[in-house]
Amino acid sequence: MEVHLVEELEDKQESSPRAESKTGQIDDLLKEKLEKTVHQQTSKVFLHDIAKIACEYSPIDLAYAAFHLPPNIRPVLYEKLPSRDAKIKFIINTDSDTRLALFRELSDTELKKLFERVPTDEAVWLIEDMPERRFRRLMELIDPKKATRIKELKKHDRKSAGRLMTSEFFAFTMDMTIADAAAYIRDNPRIDFTKGIFILNHSGELQGHVPARNLMINANHTPLAQVMRPILHKVEPATTREEVIDLVERYKISYLPVVDIDNFLVGVIAHEDIVEAMEDLADETIAHMAGTHEKFASHDSVSKRFTTRAPWLLVTLMAGLLNVGVMSFFQRHEGILMFAIFFVPLITGMSGNIGLQCSTVLIRAMAVGGLSLGSRHETITKELMSGLVTGVIFGIGCGLIVYTFDFLGGNGSSLAVATVVTFGLIGGCTAGTLLGVFSPLFFSRIGVDPAIAAGPIVTAFNDCLSMAIYFVIAWGVSLLFF
Repeated sequence: MEVHLVEELEDKQESSPRAESKTGQIDDLLKEKLEKTVHQQTSKVFLHDIAKIACEYSPIDLAYAAFHLPPNIRPVLYEKLPSRDAKIKFIINTDSDTRLALFRELSDTELKKLFERVPTDEAVWLIEDMPERRFRRLMELIDPKKATRIKELKKHDRKSAGRLMTSEFFAFTMDMTIADAAAYIRDNPRIDFTKGIFILNHSGELQGHVPARNLMINANHTPLAQVMRPILHKVEPATTREEVIDLVERYKISYLPVVDIDNFLVGVIAHEDIVEAMEDLADETIAHMAGTHEKFASHDSVSKRFTTRAPWLLVTLMAGLLNVGVMSFFQRHEGILMFAIFFVPLITGMSGNIGLQCSTVLIRAMAVGGLSLGSRHETITKELMSGLVTGVIFGIGCGLIVYTFDFLGGNGSSLAVATVVTFGLIGGCTAGTLLGVFSPLFFSRIGVDPAIAAGPIVTAFNDCLSMAIYFVIAWGVSLLFF
């Protein structure tokens, strides 16, 4: 299979000069093959080709490619996978849209067989896409012990350490030897020992951990207590996802134990779970910055996409109408204000970009844990000063340019126009800086994702505020010169 895939990828690279990642090429290749198969004239040929593709390619690659298939075809691809393990890899790695299509078609018996072999932590994520009634029915069918573990994990908040952890891990008492631990690990091959080997006392409290390397380089009769290392970092089930990511990133931890209030080990968070959590966090942050909570699905209708995005855009519409009202109010004044209207896009554009830069820097610092209480004051001060200096430099520079062109054009009010633009730009940039710096802190304080500070709400509010300040300055200058 791998040789066949490499040959096809080499052919594609020769025919396509554009740069693309290897996984992207695999996705394009499988998409093309699947689309051709879907358009087969007879069902017999279609099923044969689907079965051939399902056997030739990795179930993980097929899981990503299935996104491009019509929902009614995805269960057919799943059924043609060659083994139960392949089906498990497929359903774990595919998207939510595909899982919904599968759950609608699969019988309770098939789901029972599937969930009894899926790791508990992965099973909890899969059932997020399952109707509640179907979930309860499934829990009655599968092994009671596993059902209990799944229900316990499901109780935790979706963005907490309790949801990220797995309840399947190796834990031994301190008096056991390496030989005892190795024999138990061999008898339980489905539990991944790379997620950690932990040492408990006879009361069940967490005492330390043993790196897998220590099991290999020491004699079999060596007690685990002699080769264990202390636990430097651990979290509780209620610990937030952001705190977990911060710990793992800072200390480069391969696995993180989760303990209850009595220091009893209740779960383990593996490194791959952290990577998935980081991807989810990045997706949510990008969505907030774009001003939408949209969960993209390939076959969603245009009307559904509109209703998802419209509430955010409504704020922008209302802010735009407010801006028109402000401009109409000041337009009644004659003199320099007639010229000030032409520079509104300049003011709103500069203030908006400066505010976005400030908020993005602070949001990133919050996300990676670089904004501690001790450094917060210094960071805020530097961002405010940067915005103010930027506004002054660009304001004076823009004023000089406007004055030069107006003077050469013979405009008698060139000094007044330049003054309006200079102080208006300084005022607008100052307003944008203040919003860009303090809005992420405000949203963080009230428990809202700070990334929303870069979205349409704050952007629209920034336009209103900067333009109002600009026209007030323009009005004041007009009184001075006229």
